[in-house]
Amino acid sequence: MLLPSTEAGRGRPVVLLHARPTDRTMWNAHLPLLADAGVRAIALDLPGHGDALVPAGLEVAPWSDVLDTLDHLGADRFVLAGNSLGALVALQAAVTAPERVEGLVLVGYRPHDQPASPHLQAAWDGERAALAAGDLDAAVKAGVEAWTSADATDEVRTQAARMLHRQLTTRLAYGEPPQAADPLGTGPALRTLSVPALVGVGEHDMPDFHQGGQDLARDLDAGLTAIIPGAGHLAPLEQPAAFCALLLDFVRRLPQQSSPVHG
Repeated sequence: MLLPSTEAGRGRPVVLLHARPTDRTMWNAHLPLLADAGVRAIALDLPGHGDALVPAGLEVAPWSDVLDTLDHLGADRFVLAGNSLGALVALQAAVTAPERVEGLVLVGYRPHDQPASPHLQAAWDGERAALAAGDLDAAVKAGVEAWTSADATDEVRTQAARMLHRQLTTRLAYGEPPQAADPLGTGPALRTLSVPALVGVGEHDMPDFHQGGQDLARDLDAGLTAIIPGAGHLAPLEQPAAFCALLLDFVRRLPQQSSPVHG
């Protein structure tokens, strides 16, 4: 399926992939910053999020949808930047079409087979219990508390709550779509990637994501994990300027594109 998109700027395409509790509007503050810096910033809704509604029973492969959508938008080669779920999908797209991916910026990643810490399990349980009781507002409140830091502004929390409310409403209405087989498999596929990468994590994120980031940076030979100060799991949302600075520094260090890109 073709994914809804919002973009700004011209130049090297940088594709922004959102976290699970959010949608492409988490990147609203980033688009003008990146466009002013001379890149073509493209934010996508992943299947089942935002405006990307999934027909009942349709099996989804978000990584393929991302690649197909970028084909449609005329982006032949690009940098993928993802937060949480978006980081996972970026990796899945990279192992599917490594020749198209010029770089990876991955924030708040945790592999699914990594055991959950008590903190993470409590976050999941709180949201699920509220949904089971039919209390959508309580589920949203639990999610915002779990995924943002104590330092998050009221504006950030309000935006996170709006996106999470929409995501949970869609999930309750349509259910979770079945997923295609994960191209990452059990993990060794990551070690075959030779794509430049930057791995980051919010300073106040749960230990699961600090550990997941360290392991991912090792597997990708990406050096030390970048810590985004004053941020929780949704680090780019809480600290858009700091995230864009990291991203742009990474992009500027990449080799110049060897082939023209449409757009």
